[in-house]
Amino acid sequence: MRRVVRGFWGPRVESAEALAGRWKRTLDELGRLGPGGPAGGSGGGWAWRQVHSDGPATGIRAEEADLLTALRAAAASDDWSDGAGLRLFAEAGAAAGAGAGAGAKWEVEVSGRAGADSEFLLQSMVIGVEAPEGAEGAGFPYAGLLAAVAGIWEPDFGDVTDDDVLDVLEDEGGFVSGDPALGWAGYLSPARAALVPDGLDVVREELGGGGVLLTVAPEGGTGAVLRASLRLRETGALQPLPRPMTRAVL
Repeated sequence: MRRVVRGFWGPRVESAEALAGRWKRTLDELGRLGPGGPAGGSGGGWAWRQVHSDGPATGIRAEEADLLTALRAAAASDDWSDGAGLRLFAEAGAAAGAGAGAGAKWEVEVSGRAGADSEFLLQSMVIGVEAPEGAEGAGFPYAGLLAAVAGIWEPDFGDVTDDDVLDVLEDEGGFVSGDPALGWAGYLSPARAALVPDGLDVVREELGGGGVLLTVAPEGGTGAVLRASLRLRETGALQPLPRPMTRAVL
């Protein structure tokens, strides 16, 4: 089973040094929250590799200095106006008692693009988590990881989603790629949180800085995600950032 934890925001210029600090905290949180965590050490128990546009993936340590070097290289090769992007992946053995067979592997891919003032391209942090067969009920803390992404990257909105949710939102709700929407969980920045109505069938958790984490009960299925997303679109909580974008959050 693959689920994706995502955060999105508008233009916010940042230095490579600031971005390296955010990346370091993200990888450390994955080490703390991931299978068998807390694993200890930078980046926990994951052995990270960097994916390049050309050539094979190369090992990279979850240390701020190494991440800074990678970000500077990305900024030199990419269009900096769109942000500096990195793509990392790793795998780790399943935790004892996690429900997967011996030697089963969890796989994680982390991609982000940030630090720029693009008026049309959202900045993003996207973490894909692939659970081994038999570990679907292991209880990976996806909502906790979304809360961590919210605290580290200060996005405008975010979600925990998968292909089933995305298909329902597009086919039945008319949501398109880049539109704010809920998944199995969602994050809303303070201005969006203020537009969440009373009585919405979600669990609401206030986060630092005024944002909220909204969790949809899994037994409600994708229909519950769709209903909550449609209601929030009606109230304006899921309105897209106006284009051209002039700020990071609503």
